[in-house]
Amino acid sequence: MARRKQNLIEDLIEITSKLPWWAGVGLAIATYIGLHSVATAEVTAIAQPGKMGEFVSQTLFSTLASVGQYLLPFIFLVGAAMSAYGRTKRQALHAQVASSPDQGALNNMSWQQFEALVGEAFRRKGYAVAETGGGGADGGIDLVLKRGGETFLVQCKQWKAFKVGVTTVRELYGVMVAEGATGGFVVTSGEFTNDAQDFARGRNIELVDSKALYAQIRGVSAPGKAASATPVVAAESAPACPVCQSAMVKRTAKRGANSGNAFWGCSQYPGCKGTRAI
Repeated sequence: MARRKQNLIEDLIEITSKLPWWAGVGLAIATYIGLHSVATAEVTAIAQPGKMGEFVSQTLFSTLASVGQYLLPFIFLVGAAMSAYGRTKRQALHAQVASSPDQGALNNMSWQQFEALVGEAFRRKGYAVAETGGGGADGGIDLVLKRGGETFLVQCKQWKAFKVGVTTVRELYGVMVAEGATGGFVVTSGEFTNDAQDFARGRNIELVDSKALYAQIRGVSAPGKAASATPVVAAESAPACPVCQSAMVKRTAKRGANSGNAFWGCSQYPGCKGTRAI
C-alpha cells in the first residue's frame, strides 16, 4: 500500500515522536526561546527608498517568528507526547508477553506491534534503538541498533505459518556489508529453514526464532542456547587475542580492501585493537 503523502507539520511530528520524549520537550523549549527573541526584537530598518528591502525582510522574519514561537513548540510537544505514549505501549506489550504462558502470544499481535516489541527487547539489552519506519510486514531493515560505537541491523518477520528462508538472511547480509554494520539480527515469531541457519553461521548474524525471543523477553535462556546480546561466535570456539589474551569475537570489516570479510577482533575493543585472520 502506498504511503499517504504527509505535510511538513506531520513530518516534524513523526520525526520528533521517534526521539526520546525529553528530546522533544527540549526542542520545544529551545525553539520558543530562540524564536521569541526574534519576534520581540525591534525592527531597526526604516520604510524608505533604499532600505525598503531590509525593512520588508526584518518585518517578515519578525512576523514568522511571532507565529513560529508557538507553532513549532506545539509541534515538538505533540511529538514528545506521542513518544512517551509509544514508550508506555512498548513497555506494556513487553510485560504482556513476559507474563504469557508460552511464545504463542507473539502471534497475537500486528507486525507493527511485533517490531515495537523487538525494539523494546533490545533496548533492555542496552542498545540504542532507532526505528526506521519499516516498509510494511515484509519491509527491509526495521531497526538500527547502536552500542559501544558499533551498529547492528535488525529485520523483523512476524510470520505465523511460514519459515524464514535463506533469501531474507542474504538480504540482511548484503545491507550489513553496504552499511558497514558490525552484525545483524533476523527476528521472527516463527522458525528458520536449515538453509537460513547454514548461511548465517560464521557471518555475525544471529537468527532469533520465537522460542529464543520469548526466552529473551522473559530473561531466561532459550532451550539449548546460551543467552547472548550480540551475534558472536561462542566464547569457547574463539581464539585468544594476540595482544591482551582476552577472548575474541567474530566481526565483519566495514571498509577497505577486506570490506565484508569476517575476522577475529578483540572483545575489549576499542580498548584493545588486536585482530586475527579467519
